[in-house]
Amino acid sequence: MSKPPEPPEHPDTLFSEIKGLIQSARQRAAVAVNTELTLLYWQVGERINAEVLKGERADYGKQVVINLSKQLTAAMGKGWSPQQLRHCTRLAEVCTADEIVSTVWRQLSWSHIKQLIYINDPLKREFYLAMAAQERWSVRTFSERLDSMLYERTALSRKPEATIASDLKKLREQGLANQDLVLKDPYILNFLELNDTYLEKGLEDAILREMEQFLLELGMGFTFVARQHRVQIDEDDFYIDLLFYNRKLQRLVAVELKTGKFKAEYKGQMELYLRWLDKYDRQPGEESPIGIILCAGKKQEQIELLELDKSGIHVADYLTNLPPKAVLEERFQRAIHNARQRIENKSE
Repeated sequence: MSKPPEPPEHPDTLFSEIKGLIQSARQRAAVAVNTELTLLYWQVGERINAEVLKGERADYGKQVVINLSKQLTAAMGKGWSPQQLRHCTRLAEVCTADEIVSTVWRQLSWSHIKQLIYINDPLKREFYLAMAAQERWSVRTFSERLDSMLYERTALSRKPEATIASDLKKLREQGLANQDLVLKDPYILNFLELNDTYLEKGLEDAILREMEQFLLELGMGFTFVARQHRVQIDEDDFYIDLLFYNRKLQRLVAVELKTGKFKAEYKGQMELYLRWLDKYDRQPGEESPIGIILCAGKKQEQIELLELDKSGIHVADYLTNLPPKAVLEERFQRAIHNARQRIENKSE
């Protein structure tokens, strides 16, 4: 007796599978086209740069670009403006052809790359390249992160250059992120739209209302766990302001909010919370919890003498109103310089 035929595939299952195949193929095709275009732009820029080097006058390069733009536009149509050609020459100046076809660069669109190539610091450029690929930033998000000076606010930027290069290589090649990549100082909380005077509860309430924005500001891997997380020790109750979990670091992150400047007593409070979390809330396979104390002002020498980093505690300022960008740039550069100077002094 012959075996009865198998029932036909469920229509919804068949549709979903074929839809997935089509979407995957389109994505691969888009990546391939994007890579070829970017490589083309690099080749155009490399050829223009070689031609410009032959010129004897300072304005020769500018004239080459203008004339070439007119010729290409007449022959090939739009898309070859002088500005586009300058993007091409800049691309050829800051990277090699091998980098263009590498896995990381292929994940970025030309709109991403146009912003990336004008970052002068190679390590800073590598940071944004790796982060944009890992976090799959949109062009808008990329611009926002760049404008907020994300790199300068990371703990990583305050490390020696060799350490930065090593950590970025691990992020780019293995997707591994450490605390220096995740933690920031300061945190920018202007989206909370707080008044000039507010209490800690008001700050906490505002963060809860804008949790999506706060998570974006915290950075990669953060998931909200609880507000006013209860810690019961002996007969006393304590409450952690905000509790998060970070998937990249695989550990709980306790956040304490302070409306004033840092005080030495905050160390003992956070250490107590972290040890309790480590004993009662830490799950198998997780790393030890860490803490973030967000203050309206820091006292650097106290923080250094207390050696908070050895306790897994990160102290950071937060800004509810943004000063002019030039002021921020000067502040961050000074902070980076001072941090690296302290590292050098300790190693002597």
